[in-house]
Amino acid sequence: MTTSTARKQIVLECANCHTLTPMQEFSGACPECGEVLVEARYDLDRINPQEWVKSLRDRPNSLWRYHEVLPIFDTNNVVSMGEGGTPLIKAEALGASLGLRNLYIKDERQGPTGSFKDRQATVAISALREMGVNEVVVASTGNVAIAYGAYGARAGIKLWAFFPSLTPNDKMREAALYGAEIIKTTGTYDQTKQLAARFAKAKGVFLDRGIKSVAAIEAMKTMAYEIAEQLGNQLEDGKRWIAPDWFLQGVSGGMGPIGVGKGFREMLGFGLIDKLPAFGMIQSTGCAPMVEAFRRGQRVATPVEDSKTVIATLATGNPGLAYQILYDYVDENGGHFIDATDEEAFNAIRILARTEGISVEPATGVTFAGLFKLVRQGIIKPDDVVVVNCSGHTLPVEKQILGERWQETVDLSHAETTPPVPEGDLVSAVRKIPGKLRRVVVIEDNEGAARLMSRLLVAHGNAEVYMAHDGAHGLELINEVKPDLVITDLMMPEVDGFAVIDQIRANESLKSVPIVVVTAKELTVRERDFLDTHADLLLQKGSFIDDEFIQQLVEQLS
Repeated sequence: MTTSTARKQIVLECANCHTLTPMQEFSGACPECGEVLVEARYDLDRINPQEWVKSLRDRPNSLWRYHEVLPIFDTNNVVSMGEGGTPLIKAEALGASLGLRNLYIKDERQGPTGSFKDRQATVAISALREMGVNEVVVASTGNVAIAYGAYGARAGIKLWAFFPSLTPNDKMREAALYGAEIIKTTGTYDQTKQLAARFAKAKGVFLDRGIKSVAAIEAMKTMAYEIAEQLGNQLEDGKRWIAPDWFLQGVSGGMGPIGVGKGFREMLGFGLIDKLPAFGMIQSTGCAPMVEAFRRGQRVATPVEDSKTVIATLATGNPGLAYQILYDYVDENGGHFIDATDEEAFNAIRILARTEGISVEPATGVTFAGLFKLVRQGIIKPDDVVVVNCSGHTLPVEKQILGERWQETVDLSHAETTPPVPEGDLVSAVRKIPGKLRRVVVIEDNEGAARLMSRLLVAHGNAEVYMAHDGAHGLELINEVKPDLVITDLMMPEVDGFAVIDQIRANESLKSVPIVVVTAKELTVRERDFLDTHADLLLQKGSFIDDEFIQQLVEQLS
């Protein structure tokens, strides 16, 4: 791809006062009001949408296939490693468990450095190369600095990377491997960004401002173009492009969804799609200024001074004007802001990995935890087409970010001293359950596993099996049918298995009902103590659903 676009017109529109400035004359801030958040505008009338879409089919499958709507004048300046063009994967099993017929995952893990920040890096570094910049300062929690380091190395652009205190050493070492100068602070991400800005000003070095960077917003919109094109291929055999009903992403500073929203707006202007998607914006409960403002109906977010989340990539306490842009988008086009705890994110990571074989970073875990809540609350409907941004991979360094804190929280350091539980000898454990059992309630949020258990129980023992896919529904069934046996998972949205067991044992008419627990959860000492006294059988997921176990179990149902 070699294209000179000398006649291309790019102007930058101030997000505050809407002053237009030619890109070549932009000095880093609006000349009228000083605002640094601006968006690129192109002469879209020069593009014939139908001819353009047809030409895309013959171009390489990377984000630069959309170069006409990206902020670069000459594609000879592009610095690329094949980023973009990531797959859109239909989540069949997870979608079925949630009751969603069209759940898709935009798999951004497959970029050159393993995250969606590769999009930002290729456009930003290419634009900087075209501008003649040879040195840049960036504040990052990890992924941005790694991507900028890799692309900067290819372009010969020196990187100064500033990291907050929670950033894992492995992240910083990877950035250093590409030749970046590493500065780790003892402060928060917001404080680190302020320090980076002062450093850049003092040294006279170009500062990449994340959400306030033209290249960053423009890069992220290519994800929208790809989603619409890919959905069209999957749902309409390529006859047209399609916008989803929902786009979901974990949000910190807001750059990603602002860029994605811009992409969908451009496509609507081209006539390539017929609507804009609703946005599901999910934040970590420990640092959720956007969610808190949305709940209060406020267009301006109150900054969070002391972030409590251990997920550093979602620890922006002051989103500034970015929240106002996203608030207006949701107000006009539909959507919701919601939060999820770090623990809920960790559980969501495990659920996604075990149902779809996709391992994601904690920030994406927050997104999926938010998805579960939006579905349970009825905000997302069964027939909605939903796309989730899978922003990065669960590399070992990501496990370190969440893992150490998680272990402290659940006291895994004393796991060696845990008391025995009846999880090994299935025969002897099942025999502890009284005979003459007929009615069985199975509470399992994975519909495939629940159906398999039900089919085998019915086939082998002629049992009446009642299925529930969450704890709340399970408790309703238990109180209604008065079962002879309860089989329950532990990790479920809203009402989990522990709460189900608690309520059974607290009910005089139910407290003697045998309980079998099936789980993939790594149990703490306290949790094992609880199950040792409250459950009749504990089984690890992945090994219990077979004919041998079911046969042993149904012998007690005869």
